[in-house]
Amino acid sequence: MKVLLTGAAGQLGQALIEATPDGIELLPSSRSGGDGLLALDLADAMACSKAVEEHRPDWVLNAGAYTAVDKAEAEPELAHAVNGAAPRAFADAIEEYGGRMLQLSTDFVFNGQQGSPYRVDQKRDPLGVYGASKASGEEAVEELLGASDQGVVLRTSWVMGPVGKNFALTMLRLHREREQLGVVADQVGCPSSTLNLATACWTVITTSCKEVVLPPVMHWCDGGAASWYDVSVAVGELAMDLGLLEKAATVNPISTADYPTPATRPAYSLLDCQGSRAALNLEAQSWRAALRDVLRAIPTSS
Repeated sequence: MKVLLTGAAGQLGQALIEATPDGIELLPSSRSGGDGLLALDLADAMACSKAVEEHRPDWVLNAGAYTAVDKAEAEPELAHAVNGAAPRAFADAIEEYGGRMLQLSTDFVFNGQQGSPYRVDQKRDPLGVYGASKASGEEAVEELLGASDQGVVLRTSWVMGPVGKNFALTMLRLHREREQLGVVADQVGCPSSTLNLATACWTVITTSCKEVVLPPVMHWCDGGAASWYDVSVAVGELAMDLGLLEKAATVNPISTADYPTPATRPAYSLLDCQGSRAALNLEAQSWRAALRDVLRAIPTSS
């Protein structure tokens, strides 16, 4: 089975490569290519279509994305090109040449105002450019591939891994550099370890190959709920326990109003993952245990 992977140089992409199941012919790609990666710029819709036409993958695993939430407010055209037009181009090409698609999406397609976990079937209502661009990517997959069961959207949240750029690694660095940290405590969601998320992605693909029809929209994050403040405190505690820190900084809770950003974040974006976990036959690991595994897996050179 041939799988075209986008975003292979990113934190999730690297985890997906590491966890590739036996029997998969992986075609990893990134914007600039190199080091065994195909060059594929997701901002170029025609290139996305040509990649499907040329390689005829059984699956497109679209893990690449424009994820700079605040920067997207100033670069809406680029965000929509990568997050909306690229999935549409892939889906359109798959409709013509065959194959299937797994589209990674985000909790940011919801406004975060309901105060309870979001179900897979709830209406999208994004707050900013990033969320709107990811919502348009979901819509394209559903519109073009939904009726034929060729497309699956997998939403996730607060992705954190041992490589790349993410909140956990930033907090680890700040714990090393500072004595005091102020971290937002009134935004609630759940971290998603790239290690566990990669397993979920591959399980979608391998399960579907067994003629099992999965729901067209699924949710995956680690178990439990947390604020950014909770995660920051946990990073300090776990890093000390693992010998990555000699002393953790003192973390002070602050409000969203104390830390204004160009993009508005959802205040409560917890995803209801129960049905998806059951469909994939995967149990949830608690976010704190998953975070410990992420920190333990950080390359020693870091």
